[in-house]
Parts: sequence; C-alpha cells; structure tokens
Amino acid sequence: MATTAELFEIKEAADIIQKLHLIAQELPFDRFSEVKSKIASKYHDLECQLIQEFTSAQRRGEISRMREVAAVLLHFKGYSHCVDVYIKQCQEGAYLRNDIFEDAGILCQRVNKQVGDIFSNPETVLAKLIQNVFEIKLQSFVKEQLEECRKSDAEQYLKNLYDLYTRTTNLSSKLMEFNLGTDKQTFLSKLIKSIFISYLENYIEVETGYLKSRSAMILQRYYDSKNHQKRSIGTGGIQDLKERIRQRTNLPLGPSIDTHGETFLSQEVVVNLLQETKQAFERCHRLSDPSDLPRNAFRIFTILVEFLCIEHIDYALETGLAGIPSSDSRNANLYFLDVVQQANTIFHLFDKQFNDHLMPLISSSPKLSECLQKKKEIIEQMEMKLDTGIDRTLNCMIGQMKHILAAEQKKTDFKPEDENNVLIQYTNACVKVCAYVRKQVEKIKNSMDGKNVDTVLMELGVRFHRLIYEHLQQYSYSCMGGMLAICDVAEYRKCAKDFKIPMVLHLFDTLHALCNLLVVAPDNLKQVCSGEQLANLDKNILHSFVQLRADYRSARLARHFS
Repeated sequence: MATTAELFEIKEAADIIQKLHLIAQELPFDRFSEVKSKIASKYHDLECQLIQEFTSAQRRGEISRMREVAAVLLHFKGYSHCVDVYIKQCQEGAYLRNDIFEDAGILCQRVNKQVGDIFSNPETVLAKLIQNVFEIKLQSFVKEQLEECRKSDAEQYLKNLYDLYTRTTNLSSKLMEFNLGTDKQTFLSKLIKSIFISYLENYIEVETGYLKSRSAMILQRYYDSKNHQKRSIGTGGIQDLKERIRQRTNLPLGPSIDTHGETFLSQEVVVNLLQETKQAFERCHRLSDPSDLPRNAFRIFTILVEFLCIEHIDYALETGLAGIPSSDSRNANLYFLDVVQQANTIFHLFDKQFNDHLMPLISSSPKLSECLQKKKEIIEQMEMKLDTGIDRTLNCMIGQMKHILAAEQKKTDFKPEDENNVLIQYTNACVKVCAYVRKQVEKIKNSMDGKNVDTVLMELGVRFHRLIYEHLQQYSYSCMGGMLAICDVAEYRKCAKDFKIPMVLHLFDTLHALCNLLVVAPDNLKQVCSGEQLANLDKNILHSFVQLRADYRSARLARHFS
C-alpha cells in the first residue's frame, strides 16, 4: 500500500510519463527505438502499479483512494482494465443466497450508490457491470436451469423458462431506475434477448406440443377411469344422412347405446384442461414477441377447442344422443338432461376463459374476429345437438306418459257401471302422469338456465296438453264419468301451473272448459259454448267434445247443439 506521499509521487510520475508517452508517439522509430521502448516500459510499469494500488484500495474499502487512483488512470490505456478489476472485485461474495436475481439486484443497488464517488463516468461503469452480470452470471445460470430439462421434461422446461424470463425482466425493470446512459431500455432489452433468444425462437412449438400431449393425457386418464373405450363418431356421408333422418323422425337408425346414465362429461377434466390452457396463455403473453402474440394465442385457443369442445363435450353430446331411447321405450332413462346441465356449466367456464385470458391477447389484432367466429361456430354446433337431444328427450317423456295412460286408464273410469257409487276424485292414471310430469319439470329447471328453461317447458307443456287432449278423445263419457274427467283435467291444470308458462296454463284452462261440455245440461250447451273461454274455438272442436257424451245420440242433445 502506497502512503499519501508515495501516491503523490506516483501521480507526478504518472503525469510526466504520460506526457513523455505522447511525445514518444511522434518520434521516428528507427532513431529513437531504445528511448521509445524505455518510455513504454516505464508507462506499463506505472500503469500496473496504479491498478494494483486501485485493487488494494478497493479491497480495503477506501473509496477516496480509489477515486484518486481512478482519476490518474483515466488518461492511461489501462483505465478500462481498472474498471474490469472493479467489476470483478465488487462481485466477490455477492452471490451467497439461493436467489441469484435478488443477489444481482442488491449488488447493482450497492454499486450504483458507490460508483459515482469513484469514477468520472459512473453510468458507463454501472452499465458495464450490469452487462457482465447478465452475460456471464445470469446467462450461465439460465442455461444450467433450462438445458437439463429441455429435452426430457417439457412441463418443467416451460415452467422454468417462464419463471427465469419473468425474474430477469423484473430485475431489468428495477435496473431502469439507474442512470445507464442514453437508451437504457434498448440496452437492457438486448441483454435479455442475448440470454433467451435461443429458447424463445421455438417457444410456441414446445408450448403447443406440450399442451396437446398434456390435454390428451388428461382425457385418456378420465376415460380409462370410466373403463370406457371412446367410440369413433362418424361424420359425413351416410352417417350425416342417418343423423338428419333420425332428428326428423326419431327413428333409431343403428343400435341405441346404453350408457348406464353416464354423461361422459367431467367438471374435473374441464377444470384441468382450462388450467393448463390458462397457464399456456400466461406463458404465451410473457414469452411471445409482441408481433407473434395474437398468432400464438390463437394456436393455444385452437388446442383448447380441439380437446375441450370437440374431444370431450362434443363426444359426450354425440354419445348422449346415441343413448336417447326411442319415444316408445318403456321406463327409459332420460339422462340427456344431465348432459345438458353439465354442458351448460362447461360452456360458462369456457366462455369465461375466452373473455378473461384470450381476449386481452388478441383484442387489437385481426385474430380477434377469427377467434370470435370459431367460438360462434363451435357453440352453434353444440347448441344444435343439445336442441336435438332435448327434442328427443321431450318425445320420450311424452312416450312415458302414453305408457302410463295406456296401462292405468280404464274405459270404466269415465263410464262407471254404478253411476251412484263413485267417489269424485281424479283417476289413478292422472295421479301417476302428474307425478311423472312434476318430476320432469323439476329436472328441466335444474338442468338449464335463463330463457332456455321457459323455452323447453313451453314445448313440453304444449306436447303434454296435446297428449291429454288426444287421450280424452278416446273415451265415451257418462255424466259421472264426465265429472271424473273434469277432476282429472283440473289436476292436470294444477300440474301445468308448475311450468309457470302462461300459454301452457291457458291451454289447460281451455281444455278444462271443454270438459264441461261432457256434463252440462243439454239446454245450457249453447250458452257454455259461447262463454269467454270457448267462444273463439272452432265449432268442430266443440262438437268433437260433445260427441264424446254417452247421451250424444239422443235427439234432444243433438237438437240443442245444432
């Protein structure tokens, strides 16, 4: 260590040798080679002595001495070496924690406070330190973390890449607070790019490849747990023709599958698929070049559509459709409404992810309209299948009601042998049909939401009314039998109130009024027919009910109705 006096002498010697060095540059080499060599040697020795003094002062933490020496060295060629020494030494013992990014941030923070007290160009020195940290320490760490799992474990590789890139950019954001020269944003961006460029170039290929294999595994694991071998759902040609015919006629073209009530929809599977896709969107947002972001996000979205919408939901809908029995099946398991319920729940989850995680990535690009169109097509296709399944299910419900009526309704219900010994109440057939209907109404309300509930209940109510209307047309009614029919229809009407659909209730109100024609005194027929509820009905409908009376053939009744 040089004393203050010695340092003063060194500074004076440095001033002299520097001037001599400049003069020596102008001297011809052939005549002054020996002199030039001695000056150069002395210049080099003094430069080494100054750097050694700077190194010693840095190790002792003597900032003022470091500043003095650096000021002298500033005019020497070895000044950059002095900076290199400083950068190397200030990193000694700096990386003692497990978090290299935190260590690097603390180091730069410390040096930023110190460097202005030592060097006349502190921003250049700090920038050089940061460059050294990035290009040597961080690059080596990133390579070590990524290369070992790059080929063997795509999931870990993507997680590590996202984590390392995030932490590197976060460190860069902190360093933006420092003075690093003119364009520190470009400077830091280039440093980040130099570390990650080889990994980001093919990032989306790794991402989409992993997402496909992971999604396929999630689905396969689910079907394996159900001990289910996926059927190939035929499309095109004869299969489409069969489907169109079946939709219009409800004919069971090909064997109906017994799924034992299994919907083949799993909320756990859906949540897993959406979670994987969410993470892919997050990585895509962070790791994609801004110009590639919308295109990369769209690729991830198409994988979600393929595995969630087509391979899982659409497959379940197709299987569910094939599992709906024909309308004349007895004791059919009408589980398709369970499929509807679960599919609706999944649609909401799918739509939420679309809005929350995809839209921000594509909202200002041409890919927005492409994604919206794809989503629209997918949902329309599925809604069409849901509508088909609901229509067939309603037909099955009506078929079940027909079976109940056929099995339980007796001709003697409406034309009892002993007119004087009948307890006025509804018939057993009516009780069973109403119990069945109430159960189905509850199931529909639980399976759907919004306007869909009213739409389906309206359709069921209209078909229910038509069934009862046509059913009543099959019998002949005595006076007491007509009273029983009115009691039955009153109970059907009470059941119709559960639908909470005004039109359905109106249909049963009208049917109840029509049934009054079965018991009203002949003299009052015209008055009843012109009443508020029946006045607008076609005369043939009124006549058809009057004809059901057991006493219709009497000349008196025919005369009063004509």
